[in-house]
Amino acid sequence: MTETKTRTRPAAVTLTAGAEARVAALMAAAPEGAIGVRLSTPRRGCSGLAYSVDYVTEEVKFDEKIETPGGVFYIDGASVLYLIGSTMDWVEDDFAAGFIFENPNAKGACGCGESFTV
Repeated sequence: MTETKTRTRPAAVTLTAGAEARVAALMAAAPEGAIGVRLSTPRRGCSGLAYSVDYVTEEVKFDEKIETPGGVFYIDGASVLYLIGSTMDWVEDDFAAGFIFENPNAKGACGCGESFTV
């Protein structure tokens, strides 16, 4: 009889320490009923897809689930293929704050940075 071995696959998106800290801050201020934060890529903008981060109130069957020190981070199941190998960071300076994505699947972006193509 052959033994079956299970391999843990890496997460589709890597969160930096800054992104994990921001998820923790979001969850600390989350509305009642929120169980985590979810990343998706809705169709929007002039290039086609955009990054969207929202609160989650229930798990969705095909979403990827990543446990972080500050809370659960979900990736929309339909968006995973567009995000594999990406890094998500949280950046703040004197003028702006927001999540920044390094996405090896993005082939282009619109001039304002609102959306990307794959």
